[in-house]
Amino acid sequence: MKTPSPLLAATLTLMLAGTVQAQTKWDLPAAYPASNFHTENLVQFANDIDKASGGKLKITVHANASLFKAPEIKRAVQGGQAQIGEILLVNYQNEWQIFGADGLPFLADSYDEAAKLWKVQKPILEKKLNEQGMSVLYAVAWPPQGVYSKKPLASAADMKGLKWRAYSPATSRIAELVGAQPVTVQAAEVSQAFATGVTESMMSSGSTGADAKLWEHVKYWYDTQAWLPKNAIIVNKAAMDALDPATRAAVLKAAADAETRGWVASKKANIDSLDKLKAGGMQILPPSPQLKADLKKVGDTMLKEWLDKAGPEGKALVDAFNK
Repeated sequence: MKTPSPLLAATLTLMLAGTVQAQTKWDLPAAYPASNFHTENLVQFANDIDKASGGKLKITVHANASLFKAPEIKRAVQGGQAQIGEILLVNYQNEWQIFGADGLPFLADSYDEAAKLWKVQKPILEKKLNEQGMSVLYAVAWPPQGVYSKKPLASAADMKGLKWRAYSPATSRIAELVGAQPVTVQAAEVSQAFATGVTESMMSSGSTGADAKLWEHVKYWYDTQAWLPKNAIIVNKAAMDALDPATRAAVLKAAADAETRGWVASKKANIDSLDKLKAGGMQILPPSPQLKADLKKVGDTMLKEWLDKAGPEGKALVDAFNK
């Protein structure tokens, strides 16, 4: 067999290198199961980008904390171990108070209010992430938060001593204020934590309960509509800047579509998940007037504490939201 000339060999090498460079691969760590509406939306987002970029950018979604655990995702994107990732904003409140704005009980307690809060939160958030070498592509709200409990709750006094699943600074603080015992449990471990008695109660969406089949361990869910925390998709700026303009535009277009689609999916997931919980035998109940009043008091205390910590930036955000 004739050996190719050095010139031909060099040309082939360059062509192969060009083919390799033509396709960029990104990893997208996510903390929730593949069947969760957020994850399904991420997969659609990745497919849209693949299609719009003509296969130039391939994004692999790693669901259920399989690549990084929820609290590690932001650092992974910032450090470039993952080019893009999905984070629950309230997880990072201790780093910077504005991350926790959508976890303040009863500040934004409906989808419309949550969308309004995102409008005022996004520019401040974008500025902060830019300083850290990242950018925010889109955010989608979880369904409204309610209280899961193995025993009936007529007032906050009934929560005293309960082992309470905490997943953010705000959920830990609620436990302290009502006299419950906070236990840190990630989303992927919720079912096991309730099954083994590590936790008996938590504040979370119907969606989380349905994912974890909590009807097997918990009898009650109180529809407190406490807040609608958001998952945000963040991207490493260097990775984004390395894309050609057409691919970058494809990412931004897919992100805008994913945000619109995600909020619609969240509303549907709220109805579907509560139906699933009911079908499994869980009681879906409105909070008693006393429980509602007690939790409102907790919300007022937490807003005051948050404003003290967040300073002028936090006050400006809340003022803009209340306009």
